[in-house]
Amino acid sequence: MTQPTFFVEEDKILASLFDEGLDNLHLYKPGSEPVYSERLLTLLPKDSYSKITVHDNYYLKEEFKLHGIHLDDTTTPVPQGYRGHVSRTCTKLDELKAAKKNADYVFLKYIFDSQTEADKKASFTPEELKEASRRGLIDRHVYALGGMNIDTIRMAKDLGFGGVVISGDLWNRFNIHQELDFQALINHFSKLRKAIG
Repeated sequence: MTQPTFFVEEDKILASLFDEGLDNLHLYKPGSEPVYSERLLTLLPKDSYSKITVHDNYYLKEEFKLHGIHLDDTTTPVPQGYRGHVSRTCTKLDELKAAKKNADYVFLKYIFDSQTEADKKASFTPEELKEASRRGLIDRHVYALGGMNIDTIRMAKDLGFGGVVISGDLWNRFNIHQELDFQALINHFSKLRKAIG
């Protein structure tokens, strides 16, 4: 998932991440003007568009032939007339079954303590997650969001999550205000990909 704000080196970093094998980027820029997302997309390689999902400004999906749209909760209706991939964010285990029926995949949020927001703690105990996995609520259509790093990725895989959402562990390795060299971030992404398998 992208940083929530735009920054100077962002297009170069994202293009490099796609080169390193990033297969699904969530363009998450809450409250921003659509023109900035448009500008960022025009700076990315066209062959990456089919790997990008937008969290708002859904018209961008058709305009740039993106992968799909993401709805940040389980109740927002799909835009009228929309055809294509839909993903959603879920914060409760008891919402998962219904959410999966209305989405290609679902983010289950706050699996572990957030690495970017100190006040955002894990919402589930390990026992609750194991039970949800045993009951089939966690499966290949559910992606773990919150606190993902090399260690927690392994735990998410063992629980049966279909994927993980990487944000803080990656972006915390690059100071958007002071740095230009983003190679450490790219190197870390390669390690994360190996952990995901």
